[in-house]
Amino acid sequence: MKVRVHISLKPGVLDPQGRAVHHALEGLGFKGVEDVRIGRTISLTVADDTNDEQLDEMCRKLLANMVIEDYRIEKVEG
Repeated sequence: MKVRVHISLKPGVLDPQGRAVHHALEGLGFKGVEDVRIGRTISLTVADDTNDEQLDEMCRKLLANMVIEDYRIEKVEG
């Protein structure tokens, strides 16, 4: 089974990378971009019998920093 874990900073956590990208977009003349938040995606291939609880535990224990990050698990078809 293919799984994607989308990780993003929690609201209120400063995002210096996002700020730099926002500034660069403005410098390139792109108007109307109000905010940029940078995250990451982790792609996993796991056994078909891996359950949601196990995926959640992987995220909480290793893949996401629960102090400053949120995550969303997406099961990918095919």
